[in-house]
Amino acid sequence: MGMKKKPATIKEIARRLKISPSTVSRALNDHPSIGLVTTMRVKKMAEELNYEPNQTAIFFKQRRTFTIGVILPSLSEPFFSSAISEIEKVASEHDYTVLMGQSHDDAERELKILQTFKKHRVDGILISLGKNTEDLGFVEMLNDAEIPIVFFDCVPRIDDVNKVYSDLSTGMREAIQSFASIGHKNIALINGPENLLASQERAAAYRKALNSENLEYNERYEVHTDLTEQGNIEAIDKLLALSERPSAIVSFNDFVTLDVIKYVRQKGLVQKKDVFFISYANYPLWKYMENPPMGSIEQYPDQQARKAAEILFKHIGADDDEQQPETVVFESKLVLK
Repeated sequence: MGMKKKPATIKEIARRLKISPSTVSRALNDHPSIGLVTTMRVKKMAEELNYEPNQTAIFFKQRRTFTIGVILPSLSEPFFSSAISEIEKVASEHDYTVLMGQSHDDAERELKILQTFKKHRVDGILISLGKNTEDLGFVEMLNDAEIPIVFFDCVPRIDDVNKVYSDLSTGMREAIQSFASIGHKNIALINGPENLLASQERAAAYRKALNSENLEYNERYEVHTDLTEQGNIEAIDKLLALSERPSAIVSFNDFVTLDVIKYVRQKGLVQKKDVFFISYANYPLWKYMENPPMGSIEQYPDQQARKAAEILFKHIGADDDEQQPETVVFESKLVLK
């Protein structure tokens, strides 16, 4: 008696007919996108090879939930609220529903949301990473589950993933140039947490921009904040305590700037006279303020989010092997107030 033959797989049928596995699976399920001739050839080959469909596999493959999961650090930030509006627009163009989760920059919470999305069988995931996320093991987990993922805004350093982000160096260069053009020599940087990719990018861009304006880099002018109000105040305090106080400051984002402008005012200093600020993100709230900073750097959250969502839907609709990971970069741009 011969060995019991291993049941044929969809891949085996595909190999013999020189077509893609997804075409085979669609043909076996009488998908309208596959022509009649192909469908008949596939079914004939399946019969010859004694192919028995694995019902649960087919069920999972076919069963789209028409939902995508989105994970953002915080929905209260204008940056992310304009991002989510765009994502919802793109989703509704595809008749999809959006499930939302907020990580609050907590890596464990982020992972829990990802696992929940996987359990609910979302068809794809968009994520802006939390500041403290180091472990990217979930990328493998989602690959195995065949759930495409696109990173945007806060993206990981690894290759082979889809990412959309803003190049912060272009805005930084314009910020330092515009400070230098009105005579500032002592230009400081209030940066975010050191382990954060966005902070490292800002730091590198800051040094490079100083260099191109022939200004000397002074390490005491580069301070860090953990982005809490307390941390922001400690950072500006360090700068104000220097014997040669900086006259111009680029800060990590508009929330940091709100805290430091308030603190500087309490200290009796006049903004845009004693000290000048440019920050990142160009939140819409500046137009309501009597004394906004000199400028803010636009990072195009809505365009980033739209692009990320479009890439995600391309991957949801495609065969696994067809889509190469994409990287899209938007240049940040200084907007003077």
